Amino acid sequence: MDIDWTHELVDQLELQWAKILRPRIDSLTDEQYLWEPAAGCWSIRRRDEAITPDAAGAGDTVMDFALRPPEPPPFTTIAWRMAHISIGIFGARASNHFGDGSVDEASTDWPLTAAGGLELLDHHHGAWLDGVSSLGAEGLARPCGPAEGPYADYPFMALVLHINREIIHHGAEIACIRDLYANDPDKKEK
Repeated sequence: MDIDWTHELVDQLELQWAKILRPRIDSLTDEQYLWEPAAGCWSIRRRDEAITPDAAGAGDTVMDFALRPPEPPPFTTIAWRMAHISIGIFGARASNHFGDGSVDEASTDWPLTAAGGLELLDHHHGAWLDGVSSLGAEGLARPCGPAEGPYADYPFMALVLHINREIIHHGAEIACIRDLYANDPDKKEK
């Protein structure tokens, strides 16, 4: 039996994206996007309000980050997790493997609104999906290359599977934070 692996990998991502994650965040509000349910949360914030030593961003807003994160790692907001998916998972990979390599956390002008965060997420999801959709069996079998550091010799299919797992993992976290927000007694109308 011949298997179209490109189709299978794209279908796996798109099932998670179109049926589960994206509908779950369509109605995301600015308050939910930036809500900090625990002390010391990492988030997206104005540069002069950054709480981490290596916060990154191109404009007036940054993504909290530390090259050596504390133990235990800090809780992160929906904004931070969406930023991580947008750039760390989709954007940088799409840029490195299918574009000019210019996208990373430091080059990104981070949005402080849910609508802006969703737009950033949609844009980089589309870039990654377009790139992966263009691959055939030969492209999926080729090595990832130097952009993937210690995983440079792994087949590209392994990277696509990793990205799919990351979206399932972080998408579930975002959904859980939305559930916590909806059930926070301080957020419920009196």
